[in-house]
Amino acid sequence: MSGHSKWANIKRKKEATDTKRANIFSKLGKELTVAVKMGGSPDPNVNRKLRDVIAKCKANNMPNDNINRCIQKAAGDSNGANYEEITYEGFGPCGIAVIVEATTDNKNRTAADIRHIFSKAGGSLGVSGSVGYMFEKKGYILIEKNDSVNEDDLMMVALDAGAEDFVPDEEYIEIYTTPDTFSDVLDAIEKTGVTIVESDVRQIATMKKELTEEEEEKLQNFLDKLDENDDVQNVWHNADI
Repeated sequence: MSGHSKWANIKRKKEATDTKRANIFSKLGKELTVAVKMGGSPDPNVNRKLRDVIAKCKANNMPNDNINRCIQKAAGDSNGANYEEITYEGFGPCGIAVIVEATTDNKNRTAADIRHIFSKAGGSLGVSGSVGYMFEKKGYILIEKNDSVNEDDLMMVALDAGAEDFVPDEEYIEIYTTPDTFSDVLDAIEKTGVTIVESDVRQIATMKKELTEEEEEKLQNFLDKLDENDDVQNVWHNADI
């Protein structure tokens, strides 16, 4: 029975992983669609926004075929859903500052859904700017260290391309940029052949709040509910976990 239980658990974990991956790919596909339509071109060399989203897709291991299909569909679908990007700000459980970035074809539906998730978790939505001052928008690149990574050379490449900060530790290197220089720095880093674990433009908290173990669990449940919403693309918070 123990063997049966083990493989059943593995199967459940795989199904959960596959479901999560499908959800991520679906949301990235929506981001690609918006990037093509808002940027006015399916060519990432011309459309900087699309270029940044493609980088995010690759960092999440989205296959190139999927990426290209989404771009081609968006470029040829003049009658498709009219998506727009909306940002919500507010306080989640335990007074955590939260920024939610959503992409939707129905603002009223999305606003009601997000408000309900906040309210059920004991939080509340605020007006624009209510928590935004606690965050700074930055390009972010996370690199995994290995024997082939020459830290000094990589730092020079990043800084020469316009990076603002280069932060190494024992296992990883974090590189920070302005939103405008993110694509240029990412391009330069990619050409070195290093392993990029994450790359996107994100809201980075400048004021962190520590949580107890119980509070962390409440926050995670809240974040899971937001992640399950199809319109939610990114969630940023200031919890120090």
